[in-house]
Amino acid sequence: MLDKHQIQDYYKNGFIVIEELLNKDEIKKTRGIIDQFIEESREINESDNIFDLEDDHSKDNPRLTRVKQPHLINIHFLNLIKNSLITKVLKDLLGDNIILKSSKLNTKFEKGGSAVEWHQDWAFYPHTNDDVLAVGVMLDDINLSNGPLMVIPGTHKGPVLNHNNSDGIFCGAIDPKDKDFNLNDAIPLTGKAGSISIHHARLLHGSAMNESSSKRMMLFYELSAADSWPLVGAPSYMKFTSPNDLWKQMKSQLISGEISTCPRMENIPVRIPLPPPSDHGSIFKIQKTGNSKSAFM
Repeated sequence: MLDKHQIQDYYKNGFIVIEELLNKDEIKKTRGIIDQFIEESREINESDNIFDLEDDHSKDNPRLTRVKQPHLINIHFLNLIKNSLITKVLKDLLGDNIILKSSKLNTKFEKGGSAVEWHQDWAFYPHTNDDVLAVGVMLDDINLSNGPLMVIPGTHKGPVLNHNNSDGIFCGAIDPKDKDFNLNDAIPLTGKAGSISIHHARLLHGSAMNESSSKRMMLFYELSAADSWPLVGAPSYMKFTSPNDLWKQMKSQLISGEISTCPRMENIPVRIPLPPPSDHGSIFKIQKTGNSKSAFM
């Protein structure tokens, strides 16, 4: 699916963009389901385990920040990552055995849409190896004015920056004054609806508010090679669920191939995202209640 130059670019820079990978029918169906989510959100007035709401959300003017784990709400979102051209792309980067970690829809409504402060996904979920990445599916045309994902090429090969605030609390964002952060090196990832971006879990990235008059919806999936295990390990999981439930969950999130019970260990830098902030329900809540510093001011 990917040519050798695209694969080389991913490993060198930590990201690639593939133009208009999904067809119009796939985009239309996905948007239709999202429209249903937005209608359902009219009936709630505070964030819950499915919806994160903007401060100006109301029944008459529904404005979401995020829909959490859409693949658990509607099978379409699981099929999209499991049975499409995206799946073939993932195999070129992660191999045949692939596990889905999570999914999320970041909505970014017009003239608002929360910024995502600069961070590395790796700071949130270190694994035994870093064959871990995120796929971003562009559901609208994304341009410079509507809050595109921005990345700093090559930072996936560097250190894991500190994501804790001045009080030592994990805030899910770096300090813009960090000596290893240079905003001048950032580039935006733009494209037509149906395009996808892929970025390495250790790559520095963020996105500003949507200043335009049109929404910017982007569907994200976080995935890893099946032999990449979270460093908290199985015992921590099993304190909250039975081994049977854990195995069932892993099978349900298998995108391709087989589950691995032999983690591949690599010598890579990690940080553990502790102690937690008061609200850790999403990156937006973590960055807000953790009093993170903004590079977008």
